[in-house]
Amino acid sequence: MIHLLELCKNAGAIGISGHVHPDGDCVGSTMGLWQFLKKAYPDKQIDVRIEPVLEAYAFVKGVSEIVSDHSDEQYDVFIVADSVPEQERIGAAYPYFQNAGFKINIDHHITNPGVGDACYIDAGASSASELVADLIRYADPDGRYMDAALAETLYFGIIQDCGVFQYSNTSPKTLQTAAWLIGYGFDFPKLIEKTFYEKTLVQSRLLGYVLQNCDISLNGLVCSMVMTREDMARLHVTSKDFEGVVSQMRYIQGVDVSILLRENEDGSFKGSLRSAELVDVALVCSAFGGGGHVRAAGCTMRGNKEALVYAILDEIKKQL
Repeated sequence: MIHLLELCKNAGAIGISGHVHPDGDCVGSTMGLWQFLKKAYPDKQIDVRIEPVLEAYAFVKGVSEIVSDHSDEQYDVFIVADSVPEQERIGAAYPYFQNAGFKINIDHHITNPGVGDACYIDAGASSASELVADLIRYADPDGRYMDAALAETLYFGIIQDCGVFQYSNTSPKTLQTAAWLIGYGFDFPKLIEKTFYEKTLVQSRLLGYVLQNCDISLNGLVCSMVMTREDMARLHVTSKDFEGVVSQMRYIQGVDVSILLRENEDGSFKGSLRSAELVDVALVCSAFGGGGHVRAAGCTMRGNKEALVYAILDEIKKQL
């Protein structure tokens, strides 16, 4: 366990970041750190440097303060949460991490060995937000800097990565942490509905299109779909509309692995994989330079779209 307040007490400028294309856990963990350190050290410069977040996450306290400009700022302490601090994973924040006087890494991905001067890595945790909650309770046992907004932010990050406690990464400690957080009195049923289940009309139409056009292979065990830029333009969807789609694909009866490949602007494909029981998708994605969790992982690939799907299927076959 590392002591956040001790590690940051002599810093004048503190930077915080997470992975590119920030999901709910990335937002929850980074903004949770920001809220906590802002309350503990109101006179310090504390910046969060992540990419713009989904509109559905705009309720999180502090997202309007995210720093998007590129500068020569050098931080005394720089914290990377929910990611290994590599350039392809944290993007524009990488130089700030590299040049920081002291580097901290907080993560729950099994593929992260821990990079920095101080690390808190636990692949058994549900989320980076759960780990941030651990560190806050350790550094602030009396709860001087806790409040309902911070509790809501951390709870939000946790439920996004454990599927509202339905995924196998949910542990007794996860539930104990969640119970502690809801004790601060925020409206957690509304939070779950608005951020986990509610979808826009465009997102709903996208999901319908994917489910109508996906391919089923390996005797019904795998569901796959490739979305090109042309498909996305025709449906008027952007990369932000794909949140949760690959998980819904896995809910088809008999499917153990779902694969969603989405074409990026540079012609590469962002691959997202989910599994139920039989396949370690982190191992599959590691074959293509990616990683993640046993049941949820991703990678970036280049090549012919049909060949990319076959390559992923070949890796899945090795485990089956």
